[in-house]
Amino acid sequence: MKTIEIKYENKKIYDICLDDSYAHLAQKLASIGVSDRKVCIVTDSNVAPLYLNEIEGICRPLCSKVVSFIFEAGEANKNLSVIEKIYEKLIIEKFDRKDYIIALGGGVTGDMAGYAAATFLRGIAFIQLPTTLLSQVDSSIGGKTGVDFQQYKNMVGAFHQPALVYMNLNTLKTLDDRQLCAGMSEVIKHGLIKNEAYYLWIKDHVSSIISRDYPTMEHMIYESCLVKGGVVERDPKEQGERALLNFGHTIGHAVEKLKDFQWLHGECVALGSVAAAAVSMNKGLISKEIFEDIRQTFIDFHLPVTVSGILPEDVLSATKSDKKMDGGRVKFILLETIGNAYIDREVSDEEILKGVDACL
Repeated sequence: MKTIEIKYENKKIYDICLDDSYAHLAQKLASIGVSDRKVCIVTDSNVAPLYLNEIEGICRPLCSKVVSFIFEAGEANKNLSVIEKIYEKLIIEKFDRKDYIIALGGGVTGDMAGYAAATFLRGIAFIQLPTTLLSQVDSSIGGKTGVDFQQYKNMVGAFHQPALVYMNLNTLKTLDDRQLCAGMSEVIKHGLIKNEAYYLWIKDHVSSIISRDYPTMEHMIYESCLVKGGVVERDPKEQGERALLNFGHTIGHAVEKLKDFQWLHGECVALGSVAAAAVSMNKGLISKEIFEDIRQTFIDFHLPVTVSGILPEDVLSATKSDKKMDGGRVKFILLETIGNAYIDREVSDEEILKGVDACL
């Protein structure tokens, strides 16, 4: 098992554990104080048949009570009405402030369980057990929680740090190829914004990543966790540097909304990343050759780099509703070079439209 400590003001707040099974989970749960407490395992209808019984079996000898809450899988159920049902379950089971929620699943599950934990009784502890690539390298780390409101992505949420992030990397074997490749959009993003050498390594290991070679996946996820963990340590509430992690997300979220959430989040981030790279190129920051290289890297992982059926003007309009707006302006993340991103608050509507045009 590999472990990364996440600190705040030089004090450890939680561990990220990378393992090939759940063999050490009981030990880690005991070490953070779960013994003799109630736990509610929140999971979805896809993940429950695969792992819920195993996690319940690990928790029962430790905990005073183990209950589960299963919701129908899919982004459409990432809403406040499902959160209300989680609250109701916790109230009926008499959970108090020292009890725990466990998020077992992908990004939707982690965001929802985390938000329920952040807001129930003004905040109870929660644990992330991410089972998808996207959740392992991105959404489980850093304490961003939330739900969609109507058609507005993650508009309601809270910062609430987990007590533990424990990844069984062999859960990736149960992912279909589309979900695995969708997670690669966040992996590629980490290289683009922070680590050129890592980006080049990703390009050199396409086939072993797609085939899910375990040592390759372990190295990749560990490196991505170092990038994400380092950024959130330095800026836990997105007052500055953490905004860089939104590379590709402003246009990505707009496309996700306009496609009525029929595309996976990672697919939309891939498209948004290509558009952001196009804006960077059009501003003279990166060359056409680098832009084409970035575009090809997403293609190599079977991710979309073009979209049809939506208008550039509609994408632009949707970006104006993004939660990352700053003083009425889109806070756009651009590339100065591969491995070096920055925040640009002066990107014009015309520049955004031209960037979107590169994906049509």
